[in-house]
Order: sequence, then structure tokens, then C-alpha cells
Amino acid sequence: MANIKSQIKRNRQNERARTRNRAVRSELRTSLRSAEEALGTDEAEEAVGRAVKRIDKAAQKGVIHRNAAARQKSRLMRKLNAQGA
Repeated sequence: MANIKSQIKRNRQNERARTRNRAVRSELRTSLRSAEEALGTDEAEEAVGRAVKRIDKAAQKGVIHRNAAARQKSRLMRKLNAQGA
């Protein structure tokens, strides 16, 4: 445990950010999984749209890097277009 007051505060901030980031990342993974499962069905586009929205939000909050977000969206859209063709 830190003795310095500013470091004690920083530890508290880091813990709050960590729990918030874990929740966002978990939500992101869940939406990606549901989009992947919905790919063969009628609601595929809707599920992919929800997943893309979650990816964008996670990137905006800094939970994932913007290039990682772009890569995930690209892969998801490629799978969606491949099953439509």
C-alpha cells in the first residue's frame, strides 16, 4: 500500500477505471458473440449493427484502441457480406 497521498488517490481512480473498463469489454464481447451467432438468420444485420455500435463506444471511451475497433468491425462486416453472397 502506498504512503503518498496522491498515489493512494491514483490507486482509487485506477480501480474505478478498471471495473468500468471490464464492464465495457464484457459487454463488447457479448455483443460480438451474439452478432456472430446471428449471422445465418434474418436478424443478422440488426445484431451486427448493435455490435458495431458497442465497438465504437468502447473505442471512444478508450477501452480498446481505435485500430483494434476498426479491425473488429471490418472482420464482422466481411463475415456478414460473405454469408449474404
